[in-house]
Amino acid sequence: MAGIQEVYDLVERGKSKLIQAAVQEALDDGCEAIDILNEGMIKAMDSVGDKFKNGEVFVPEMLIAAKTMKKGVEVLKPHLSSGESGALGKIIIGTVAGDLHDIGKNLVIMMLESAGFEIIDLGVDVSKEKFVETYEANPDTKIIGCSALLTTTMPALKDTVKLINEQPFRGNVKVMVGGAPITQEFADEIGADAYTEDAASCAKKAKELVA
Repeated sequence: MAGIQEVYDLVERGKSKLIQAAVQEALDDGCEAIDILNEGMIKAMDSVGDKFKNGEVFVPEMLIAAKTMKKGVEVLKPHLSSGESGALGKIIIGTVAGDLHDIGKNLVIMMLESAGFEIIDLGVDVSKEKFVETYEANPDTKIIGCSALLTTTMPALKDTVKLINEQPFRGNVKVMVGGAPITQEFADEIGADAYTEDAASCAKKAKELVA
């Protein structure tokens, strides 16, 4: 449908000033809100994610596309049944204790929200206990995501995953880790379920983990 294609193009090109009118127009033309979300926005973000991986676009373009989508979702929200915008489930995410970096984490959150997850953002410098307490308060959470952006906070990441791995709920949740110094080997060594090297891969991997 023309309206959905227009939404797709605008998200892909990061045209945040035009997106809300286009979404409204698609709704007025009779497009279903969930189709606009899935076929228009999420597919466009998948495309941007692929281009990012291939080096065709960079972080600024990805951020702009994600912000454009966010603006579009504001128009859709009232038309989506409450679960649909977070239809894939909850993810708890935070940067580990001692680490104050949040640009990467915020980009990951935008990509995960774009993919259809509901995010509980714990922010930066998050204690390992806080991850566990938040899960206990939200036992329907599917994934816990921990990031470390400094080599000096890698031990804090290790401790966080260790504590989560010791919990009785561990079988019900997947643990994802990421951040500049983190490698697949380190993720395996500390007992995480998944590691991804960038925000686009993270959203893809998260979808696989909850499938």
